[in-house]
Amino acid sequence: MTNQPFFTQDNDAFIPTSVANGPWDAKSLHGRVIIGLLAFVIEQRHGGDDFVPARLTVDMYRLPGLAPIEVKTRLIRDGLRIKVVEADFHSGGVAMARASCQLLRKTENPQGNVWSPANWDVPAPANIAAPPDPKLGMHGKWATRQIAGTMGSLGARRLWMSEVRNLVENVPPTPFVRVALAADFASPFANAGDRGLGFINSDVTLYLHRLPVTQWIGFEVVNHHATSGVAIGECWLYDEEGAIGTSTVAALAQRKPMTQPPPS
Repeated sequence: MTNQPFFTQDNDAFIPTSVANGPWDAKSLHGRVIIGLLAFVIEQRHGGDDFVPARLTVDMYRLPGLAPIEVKTRLIRDGLRIKVVEADFHSGGVAMARASCQLLRKTENPQGNVWSPANWDVPAPANIAAPPDPKLGMHGKWATRQIAGTMGSLGARRLWMSEVRNLVENVPPTPFVRVALAADFASPFANAGDRGLGFINSDVTLYLHRLPVTQWIGFEVVNHHATSGVAIGECWLYDEEGAIGTSTVAALAQRKPMTQPPPS
């Protein structure tokens, strides 16, 4: 990818670039890059070809600025079949977010048949016309192909998303990093309404039974509920070969709602 990356690296420090900013404050980081960087470091230090990162939960309890980032990890469990890793996200020396990741060793499925939802039947990204600016999403942070509905519309919402930037300079994103970067999109996609986006998510939990094998990640909104300013949203995730997992978020009513949700 030739576009400006979200971070450059200086030894163990990650330096945000100007394109890493988020929708709520131009001088703060976007949630997607927080989640993506935590996944990046966890995978680099503790991942392996024999393991699937089956769950990644990221708590975002402060809004980081554009100061240098340090990620500290610790291996909680290093078993033959299960690894558990925790990671802390420090911006300017202050803890701003944390992650917990469970990695499960690949094996064979047990015998027998188990019910699963039918795979979605949608056009492939290549068969959907690109928008006039194919990098429209949040000023060039991602590319999309709309399938059904739009951000904030009532009814079914489905789309494809693809990365257009490296997370870290000169490091092509792995399948895990690509889906971790995309996972934050479940919040605006599920929680935006007909008057814009009024919720800011405080966490993301990504569940994967396999990693994506294609560049495009499919999102289908399957849940949104909100009471007393606390919302949950959920999307089923796909690649071009079928289902890969889910992204679920918790969110708070924002004091200054966006009059329009981030463009998809």
